[in-house]
Amino acid sequence: MAALIRSDVERQGDFIRFLIKEVEGAAFADIDDVVTFVKWLDVELSRLVDERAVLKHFDWPEQKADALREAAFGYRDLKKVEAEAAAFCDDPRQPCASALKKMQALFEKLEHGVYSLSRVRDGAMNRYRGYQIPWEWMQDTGIVSQIKIQSVKLARKYLRRVSSELEATQGGPDEEELMLQGVRFAFRVHQFAGGFDGDTMRAFQEIKEKANALQSQRDQQHLQQQRLAAGRS
Repeated sequence: MAALIRSDVERQGDFIRFLIKEVEGAAFADIDDVVTFVKWLDVELSRLVDERAVLKHFDWPEQKADALREAAFGYRDLKKVEAEAAAFCDDPRQPCASALKKMQALFEKLEHGVYSLSRVRDGAMNRYRGYQIPWEWMQDTGIVSQIKIQSVKLARKYLRRVSSELEATQGGPDEEELMLQGVRFAFRVHQFAGGFDGDTMRAFQEIKEKANALQSQRDQQHLQQQRLAAGRS
């Protein structure tokens, strides 16, 4: 292996110095261009027998290269989960419990992505500015805003599935738990997204009204039972 590394150092010197210039001179206005550049760079570096072992023999701009990769991978991962949420289609043929579980897992991916970004955002933005790497996408008005929009759309699909299931199983033993599940999920998404659009709010109100009606019905039944018990005594 050492002989192969030494051979790469000797034979690939001009090629590596070319890549060094490309990395050092890299300046982008659009994060999508960073993704494209990093993809190209990784393909080029894959020609080396051992990237890290070979590059340490050169004045490789490791910190900038790492920052470019970090930005590209971070953005790409968030776009991937956002696209997954946007493409999600609830199949009515699938059992309700399974469908709701899928939507909850997808929301948790969105939630995790945003919270992970928020933990590193301040430090990363400062580094990216220094390396002329786009950082605006990390702000709340960037990819985070798009993810929150998708989370609201997901909540709407979730609530509509709960509503249709309630209509199909009127008076079923799991009716109350299903409604509570819908309300809890809606509150969680509402807190995460900072609000709902009109359609999602209407779907939420519909579930709340059904939950209130069920509670009122149970209160009446309980009151009647108390009266009957009092009458017997």
